[in-house]
Amino acid sequence: MIEMRRYPAKKVRIKDIVEGRFFHGSEESRESFLVTPFGQKVSRVNLVASVIDKFLSEDSNYAFIVLDDGSESIRVKAFDEVEVLERVGIGDLVQVIGRVREFNGEVYLTCEALRKVDPNLEILRKLEILKELVKQKRVLEEIKKLSNLPEAELTSFVKEKYGMDEACLKFVLENLNREKAIDYKPAILKLIESLDKGEGVEIGKIFELSNLPENEIEKAIDELLSSGELFEPKPGVLKRVRS
Repeated sequence: MIEMRRYPAKKVRIKDIVEGRFFHGSEESRESFLVTPFGQKVSRVNLVASVIDKFLSEDSNYAFIVLDDGSESIRVKAFDEVEVLERVGIGDLVQVIGRVREFNGEVYLTCEALRKVDPNLEILRKLEILKELVKQKRVLEEIKKLSNLPEAELTSFVKEKYGMDEACLKFVLENLNREKAIDYKPAILKLIESLDKGEGVEIGKIFELSNLPENEIEKAIDELLSSGELFEPKPGVLKRVRS
């Protein structure tokens, strides 16, 4: 049996946990961990979030709370020793230190420590995470520019410069390739143009007829509105900008 290291609890967004990839460890090889879309390896996390749901089993052998930090939500579970979760209620702002776990496709946390906190800590935490996200996005941009290098050369470069191992780099590259592979904006523009009889097109109609994933439709519409290629002549209606 190998000795498990106590990894530092990283300050991350719940969104980056939920959208990450979990790697199960073993006694012979490694401790389990999660890789975020930014390539961070995370085993333990330090979150500041609001309690939006709570459950306690009748025999008091199992409990969970649901945390939301404004980016996403995640469950924090306790087995047998549930007292730590009993102390908080829905609406409380808490700081949680816990381990990332996965079961049946759900990524969740097991609680190591929990305390109620002041809203000022939430503001401070968001600023800390924003500062770190700026750094991480710069790393992604550099990896994107170098993604055509031979795999071994790129792996060696990011490991030496950023301490990112092969598993982390592989997940980052998969996400980057997925982003490059599919651009739904032209399809959305074409659909709007074909449906528009002069008054614009209701957003609901686009969801109904496009036959594309809803999250991708939302993302494409947001980007087209931001770039000025679409506008809303009235709420809930989209129209293409003519050059």
